[in-house]
This record gives sequence, structure tokens and C-alpha cells, in this order.
Amino acid sequence: MVKPDSKHTEFFNEFKTERIKTSGATIHTVYGGNRDGSPLLLLHGIPETHVLWRKVAPTLAHHCFVVMTDLRGYGDSSKPPGGGDHFAYSKRAMAQDQVEVMRHLGFDKFALVGHDRGGRVAHRLALDHPEALSKLVILDIVPTHVLYRQITQEFATIFYHWFLLVQPAPFPETMIQNSAEYFLKCTLLWLGGSKLTDPLPDWISPIVFQEYLRTFGQPDTVHAVCEDYRAAASIDLVHDEADLDKKIQCPLLVLWSEKGPFHRMYNVLQTWRDRAVEAHGKAMPTGHFLPEQMPQELTREITAFLRA
Repeated sequence: MVKPDSKHTEFFNEFKTERIKTSGATIHTVYGGNRDGSPLLLLHGIPETHVLWRKVAPTLAHHCFVVMTDLRGYGDSSKPPGGGDHFAYSKRAMAQDQVEVMRHLGFDKFALVGHDRGGRVAHRLALDHPEALSKLVILDIVPTHVLYRQITQEFATIFYHWFLLVQPAPFPETMIQNSAEYFLKCTLLWLGGSKLTDPLPDWISPIVFQEYLRTFGQPDTVHAVCEDYRAAASIDLVHDEADLDKKIQCPLLVLWSEKGPFHRMYNVLQTWRDRAVEAHGKAMPTGHFLPEQMPQELTREITAFLRA
């Protein structure tokens, strides 16, 4: 068992950090808040780390015990080999990490907020471990199975990286590693609603950008990110096909970007109502990175949902 590290982080005063060993990885974990409050797990997406939650976690921690992790393959979590079938980066394996992290911290049941890739891990966790979730919030995605089974020209054009990253190694790894800083910046800009020629927007400071680049620019991280997408296009679809009749059992809140492509291309809420017993939600007038671009509004939505 790894002992907690009480060192405060640059972005999360009064939070602790710990590297927690799971059955398949070692997960960098940051946690703190109201120990008497309900447990809440926050999962980030690409190309960020747990630092995505820096603007919302301190407020949520007034009433909840907040846990933030770097998904396996991202940030300061370990990057295990993907394996021939990419199972190590299946959302099933990544979800198992999170269940084990929460159990390590003493929580068999918890609420969960997942953004982007973290939302895909959260969806699989809800199907594989329904007893573990009290409530679920998914931010700015539609189910993976829907995306791959209803591919359009618009989707393929906008989400080009879904098709680049799944190519055999080392092609995408080499392409991204040679321009890691540029790829990171462009991903943040276009998903956030800015032009690729714009400077970094106010919602992401140079310090935060450098922190994202510190880990994203590492070759093993780039490879792990590719493995995440390779799994999504292969073994994750096998798991999804087998579970099409399964529904998310806990209450589900879906929030998405009004300025993003999912809002334009899909009936986002309906895609989740098809996969959940109970789901409601709405679009928010911002870009893809809701926790960074509309932190106060997002915090209010999450808090109201958790208290309902």
C-alpha cells in the first residue's frame, strides 16, 4: 500500500497526492475536501490530466470528498503495455482502475463526473460496476458505439484524430511526438472554440499549458493515448456490442458544449437516454472544456444534481 503524500500541489492547495497501485496500473491520485461529505470522483479527458478540475474541485470539496485521478496512460499515472488486443487501454480496464482507487480510499459507492475520455471510462464503469455509482455526470460526449456505427463525413473531418491515432505504431506516435507542443495547443484551441492561429485563451494559463505539456510530450504518454484510441476502435466496441441492452442504472446528468460539434451533429441527450434508465441534461454556452471554460456554472450544475 502506498502511503499518502501530504505535499500540496501547485494547483490544489489542501489536497493530498498519492500513487495508488491497482491490479493493472499505478494511478496518480489527488484528493481532499469534506471527509464527512459524499465521495465524488472526477475523470479528465484528452489532452489534459487531473489539473482540468483545478477551477471546480475546491468548491465541490466544501460539501464532497473529491478524488481526481490521471487515467492510466495519462499524466503521472503509469503507462502499461497495451497488448495485442489493446485490452490494457480498454475502458473496462481503465474503469477497473478507478473502482480500485476508490476502494483503496474507503469508498465502495461514489458519484462520478467524467469529461471526454473520462466520460467514456465512466460509461463503462457504470455498466460493469453499477453497484459502485450513486450518480453520474457525463460531459460533452456521445456514446462511442454511436460514433463508430454512425460515421459521417462531418464527423470524420472534425474528429480526424480518431482515425489518425488508431493507425499502427509507430506512425501516429512519431507524427505527434515530433510536434507534441503544437498538437497539444491546436487540440486545446479547436476543441475550446478558438482558431488555430489564436494565442492561448484566458481559460488556460501558460503555467497550466506547460503542466499539460510536461506529461503529454513524453513518448510513453503519446503511445498510451494512441492505445486508448486503438482500444476504442476495437475491443471497446466488442464490449459495447455485448452490452447494448444494458443501461446505466443510476441517475445521469449530461452536459455538453453548445458551441461544439456534438451539439450540431447529434441529439446529445437522446443518445444517452437510449443508454440510461434516467437521464436529463442541457447544452452549455461554451466550448468543449466545460470545467475550464465555465467552471462556476458547471459547479452549480453538479452541486444541484448531487443534492437532488
